[in-house]
Amino acid sequence: MRFSAIFSLLVMMVLATYAAPSQKMLTVLTRNAPTTFYYDANNHQRGFEYDLVEAFAASQGYRVRYLVKYSIKEVLEALERGEADFAAAGLTQTQEREKLFLMGPRYFDVQEHLVCGYTKHPRTIEDLPNFQLEIIQKSSYVETMHRLREKLPNLDWIEHEGYTTEHIFERISKHKIECTIADSHIIAINRRYYPHMNVSFAVSEQEHLVWMFPKTDRAKALQNDVARWFGVFQQSKQFRSIKDTYFSHVKIFDYVDLSIYHRRISTTLPRYIHLFREAGKRHGIDWRFLAAQAYQESHWNPKAKSPTGVRGMMMLTKPTALQLNITDRLDANQSINGGARYMVQQIKHAPKRVKGINERMKFALASYNVGRGHIYDAIGLGKKLKKDPYLWLNMKTLLPLLSQRHYFKDLKYGYARGQEPVDYVRRITNYYDILCQHYKW
Repeated sequence: MRFSAIFSLLVMMVLATYAAPSQKMLTVLTRNAPTTFYYDANNHQRGFEYDLVEAFAASQGYRVRYLVKYSIKEVLEALERGEADFAAAGLTQTQEREKLFLMGPRYFDVQEHLVCGYTKHPRTIEDLPNFQLEIIQKSSYVETMHRLREKLPNLDWIEHEGYTTEHIFERISKHKIECTIADSHIIAINRRYYPHMNVSFAVSEQEHLVWMFPKTDRAKALQNDVARWFGVFQQSKQFRSIKDTYFSHVKIFDYVDLSIYHRRISTTLPRYIHLFREAGKRHGIDWRFLAAQAYQESHWNPKAKSPTGVRGMMMLTKPTALQLNITDRLDANQSINGGARYMVQQIKHAPKRVKGINERMKFALASYNVGRGHIYDAIGLGKKLKKDPYLWLNMKTLLPLLSQRHYFKDLKYGYARGQEPVDYVRRITNYYDILCQHYKW
């Protein structure tokens, strides 16, 4: 062997000897669902549970391997077999599950509600035996149904293996079944996709979501680590921001608005979808985002006009149209492309301290709606009030203050209807999420 080759081999062996130990690995069971773990439009992993796990892993120096299941039954059976370190899958703490697993700290409160079709639904719990109910197997809902049967001996139901709650919602929307039971946060997200569902009444007290661990010594140590971490993390801005990202925009449910929106997705959007897709590709923006924004602006009416002088599909002002070289604001193609270019500008000029594309998009939307000057006024106000103004979670409370004289009288750009951009961002976020359910791309 030549000397140079021998020397290279020796160097590699020395480096291997003194290399830093490999990063610790966590294996986590989760569930593919809108409230837990999913892939977004850019094929990035997202979800409330996913963000919590990643925050814990980052604080403890772990890498995470996710085992994604499609039902609660699969998650719990895999955890019983010891296939993972813990499960983070939107699991409710129940008496039966406490017999099988170690419970992590409580991090989110939910309540079980009866969900039925809009035209036919029970008025009271005593009416339940007269309705056809389907629930998912091995869910906390099974325990609830058994408790209810103690008072209602004739109560009966079907348990589905492999189904998700979202699948059962779809069956209700297609009139294949009458009712189901679901957690409040799952209902809040999914009733936007199925606005004709009726949320009848609560069938449980407040319950708690927890991570669950197998009953082993190693899991006990990890459970203690998680408990210590959560004790601090639940008081942090990061935790509040994660909750805000996934649940704040679904709290307000407008049945009429969402019903009309779903109808127009089928009747109006197909006329313009090619324009949104072309503009999205040309300007590097998800076309569904542009379409959602256009719906908020004009309800996909290319001839829309407002008394304030904004016009067209994207409701552009005359100065903005001139800046973007748009000759006809009522031309759908010009308006959509102009709106896309204007949004790119707003995203680019969002404050550098606003991190993450989702946060930057919200700041950009607010600027589109109320003007960049008012956004910077709100940022300055946030600094005075000692609220981090680079988090949308806080900006939602700062912007409405711009309509109060006590605050706006000392600001550069003065008065603004600050609640409007907050509502604007919330509505577009909802419309976008719904379009993502209709069109995977």
